[in-house]
Amino acid sequence: MKILITGGAGFIGSHVVRLFVNNYPNYEIFNLDLLTYAGNLENLKDIENKPNYTFIKGDITNEVFINDLFEKHKFASVIHLAAESHVDRSIKDPLAFVKTNVIGTMILLNAFKNTWKDNFNNKLFYHISTDEVYGSLGPTGLFTETTPYDPNSPYSASKASSDHFVRAYGETYGMPYVITNCSNNYGQNQFPEKLIPLFINNIINNQPLPVYGDGNYTRDWLYVKDHAIAIDLVFHKGKNHETYNIGGFNEWKNIDLVILLCRQMDKKLNREKGASEKLITYVKDRPGHDLRYAIDASKINKELGWKPSVTFEEGLEITIDWYLNNETWLQSVTSGDYQSYYQKQYN
Repeated sequence: MKILITGGAGFIGSHVVRLFVNNYPNYEIFNLDLLTYAGNLENLKDIENKPNYTFIKGDITNEVFINDLFEKHKFASVIHLAAESHVDRSIKDPLAFVKTNVIGTMILLNAFKNTWKDNFNNKLFYHISTDEVYGSLGPTGLFTETTPYDPNSPYSASKASSDHFVRAYGETYGMPYVITNCSNNYGQNQFPEKLIPLFINNIINNQPLPVYGDGNYTRDWLYVKDHAIAIDLVFHKGKNHETYNIGGFNEWKNIDLVILLCRQMDKKLNREKGASEKLITYVKDRPGHDLRYAIDASKINKELGWKPSVTFEEGLEITIDWYLNNETWLQSVTSGDYQSYYQKQYN
């Protein structure tokens, strides 16, 4: 079976690609990635010579290229992870998010539909999305698979739109699909614009730790390897035309997470207790900042038997150790465009 994984050189994608290449040698895995700032082939050096793995550099918004690719390989399944995914960037350049997340998804849907037409037996379009499509929660309650969509940022609006198009193709054309909406991911190989690797890098370099607003924004955190395992389960056992929420059962206020991270980093770096906490700097809140996200992942637990393998504290320590042991990787991705972006965003 030929499987196309889009965005497979990025943070989550690289973990999914590695899992499928290593666990399913009879599958032909094609990794399609444009290698923008967040895509890094160094994330996949350990599998690049595997016989069932092929990397393709390309843009999902290039309709001719995508159509030719499907015509050539006749992919039986698509696992669609390619996306612009950072809220702050979406506020600066919303059209880029519409182009990739909406138009790019539409081009993939059309190519998949036109390749198989009415013969969708044993085919699947798997669309990976975010909990941010649901909007913001108050101090109580959880997002379920039936929570109405209420996106508040250009990023979440673009993902909500792509989710709706996937479902529309399922209803209109009988196309088989599954959708998963996940909470905040963390772990190895994450580009340091996201909170945890950004702060790890800043603590290493004694740089300020920019915390939005009062720091009381609450997020659910999902260890990336647990997410990859969940994607594997949904791909193989999920029901057609169903949605599954994937969460880590780990709600943390941003400031509490940052303090925990600072304390773990101080121990790892043999610094004086409280040294890293002195780097915390409160910055102006961003527009449309959702107060709280929290995932109810009971459906995937009950139907597919999935649950997180680590607590947040355990996963955070594993993550910190990886970044401290891979400082060359960290230095290589925190140069050039990233530095100018960081200065513009937070100064």
